[in-house]
Amino acid sequence: MSEGKGMTRRRLMVGGTAAAALAATSPALAARQASREAQATSGGEQWREITPALTAYIAGAATHTVPGAIRERARLHILDTLASIVACQPLEAAKLGRSYAAAMSPGGGSPILASRQTASPVDAVFASAMTAHAAEINDFIPSAYVQPGPAIVPTALEAARLNKRTGADLVGAVTAGYEIAGRLPKAIGTRNLYLAGLANHGVAPTFGAAAAAAPLMGLSAEQVDHMLAYCAQQASGSWQWLLDVRHVEKAFVFGGMGARNGMQAAQMAKLGFTGVPASFDNENAWFRWRAFQGEGANHASLVDGLHEDYELSLAAMKRYPVGGPTQPAVRALLDLRKSVTPGQVESIMVAMPGEAATFERANMPALNIPYLAAIIMLDGKLDFVSAQSLDRQANDAAAKAFAKKVTVVRDEAQEMGEGEDRTESARVTLTRKDGTREERYVAYVPGFPTHPLSKAEVELKAHELVEPVLGTAKADRLVALCDGLDGADSVEPIIELMRFERT
Repeated sequence: MSEGKGMTRRRLMVGGTAAAALAATSPALAARQASREAQATSGGEQWREITPALTAYIAGAATHTVPGAIRERARLHILDTLASIVACQPLEAAKLGRSYAAAMSPGGGSPILASRQTASPVDAVFASAMTAHAAEINDFIPSAYVQPGPAIVPTALEAARLNKRTGADLVGAVTAGYEIAGRLPKAIGTRNLYLAGLANHGVAPTFGAAAAAAPLMGLSAEQVDHMLAYCAQQASGSWQWLLDVRHVEKAFVFGGMGARNGMQAAQMAKLGFTGVPASFDNENAWFRWRAFQGEGANHASLVDGLHEDYELSLAAMKRYPVGGPTQPAVRALLDLRKSVTPGQVESIMVAMPGEAATFERANMPALNIPYLAAIIMLDGKLDFVSAQSLDRQANDAAAKAFAKKVTVVRDEAQEMGEGEDRTESARVTLTRKDGTREERYVAYVPGFPTHPLSKAEVELKAHELVEPVLGTAKADRLVALCDGLDGADSVEPIIELMRFERT
């Protein structure tokens, strides 16, 4: 998911119909919502100590009792992230991440995923996370504006390897990482983070990666408290990622930085570093800083409902290798291509909610709808390589000519109202040269929390990403290993499968 230039009211909302539906069956979530509504009415919140609950939750995360359906979602998000790493390993951000890690810690013993290189633990997870978000294909939590997988999964996998933990331990730790990464921006208030100049995409993965690493490293609740202080000191990320064209700085903010900072904070705490105690309760510390006290803040929601309501239920996956807001247009175009050839097309109009102009002019291929429409119509498909190709976008004369036939307009009727859950949509109208028209409206693409991908669909996507690189047998093997994590004595088989060199 990539947000467009700027943030409309629609893109700053938190919660909505999906959360309301959960509230009907979850008293804890209902209480969190009631607390938020009361706070909004009163203009403030009654402070309640949260550090003990937070640190105890993180410290014990590897062995928490987690519902089977949530554990399955965790295993599927691990698979989705690893498949993204396999597919993205030849891209620029991945290559640079590996080069940096090799230069910083040559001879380190920790594996960099999707390579045969090694580095120190911190540098290795940095490079693996850069690879995971080297393109627009990994998961996201739309209500939090966070892409958790790239930072959390490589960090947790390395922490599990280093400490000889089981697959079940890994699943529990990853669940906690997603929980903290998804809850944190909403507890602070996504609007407050934005006005403070901090990108959720950089801040939350730091805490999420650390929360996943800590229980696998055996940190006590007291050590987790110190770890959180060092996460706070490293919480960063600028919204200037919106200006990035090459997807390198973006991969750093969304993936590499959070993995590096989270792993580093956990290791520092394990080695005895001390920080400001209770930095999540101290009124002069990070979590209670004045910039985070504005409208929308609900600090207690960081711990309310732990063990009952799970951010993995609110996590999403991309079906296509493009940014989240462009997914519905891509689906409509792929469907239109079944009955229309490129030579028949006079024009295409894509109507969508939000900052439509951003997706008409985007320099990044995976966000540029006219370019995506061109390659879908010309190729009869959308593949991972073309969707990311700056070279083809700039130099393919046929694609450039066809893209001129495509316009993208804002449709306010498709935009959400206050309190409605975020779901992307698109209406695509194709006009033939003979004057006839065809229209496709896509209300959503499966993958959003309201309409999640099934287990079979996630595994199909993984095959589509892994097979071109490693072949069918290894794709089958990766799917099976992730599916069987809760019964695995070790994560080494996954690590071994992810050791390869093909660029």
